[in-house]
Amino acid sequence: MSETAASLRHKIASAGDLESVVRTMKAMAASNIGQYENAVRSLGDYYRTVQLGLAACLRQDQPPAATGRITHQETNVIGAIVFGSDQGLVGQFNEVMVNFVVDTLEKLPGKKTVWAVGERIQSRLAETNLSPLAGFTLPNSIGAITPLVGQILIEIESRREKDEITQVYVFHNQPKTGAIYTPVSQRLLPLDDVWRHDLAAIQWPTANLPEVFGEGERTLRALVREYLFVSLFRACAESLASENASRLAAMQRAEKNIDDLLEDLNRTFHRLRQSGIDEELFDVISGFEALTVPQQQSLQSDNSKGQQ
Repeated sequence: MSETAASLRHKIASAGDLESVVRTMKAMAASNIGQYENAVRSLGDYYRTVQLGLAACLRQDQPPAATGRITHQETNVIGAIVFGSDQGLVGQFNEVMVNFVVDTLEKLPGKKTVWAVGERIQSRLAETNLSPLAGFTLPNSIGAITPLVGQILIEIESRREKDEITQVYVFHNQPKTGAIYTPVSQRLLPLDDVWRHDLAAIQWPTANLPEVFGEGERTLRALVREYLFVSLFRACAESLASENASRLAAMQRAEKNIDDLLEDLNRTFHRLRQSGIDEELFDVISGFEALTVPQQQSLQSDNSKGQQ
């Protein structure tokens, strides 16, 4: 009985320690979600502004009505940037993304080159037929995203100059109400006629049509740089927000499971302890009866002799 009770005490203590870790991870995830969600909201407005600026430049060069129906040009070298996680405890976060990447790229013709952002996603991609190149370290704060985006843009430009890639796609998980996150993709490069047509078709928000003054080509180049930068920045921020939301949900499930386990362990421990107490009481009663019965018999025998 003592060994079983000791084992239960050890399990209860271990479960309590694990619950403390889970609560800490839960608090960290909840804290991180706020900063990433605020960044995503801000980036959404800025991204829209950059798109409108590009649309104004492109509309001035070529009106939407003059642009006919355009289809994507097939190329044979595709680069894919995949955002995942560095740490675990995120449920199916990386698995869902890998499946989405594999399914999407299989539908595209040509050779594929993959860059993974995050150690966990890189190890998952290595198990597929999409062997990733040397990956990038996932940022752990908003301030660390900018250097990462710079590294990715330098890598992309280097590969494009060597004609090693002709198209670039970005894959990441995007926060979604009711489903925590959903995998999405964006065709980042090339900035071809398809890209121009899509931007030029954006409706200006007011009745006053824009006009670009000064050097239009210089303005366009500056806006293109901002477009590439904010696209990657937003993808990373949305992925980090989704990761922390997934971790928070996983920690909430783990906390509930640990609470249920602790309740069962404590119930079993108290039942076992009560059983031990009952056994000890029975032993005491049995011992008392064993001592008192002979005495009662002896007294009865003495009384009988005295009456005789």
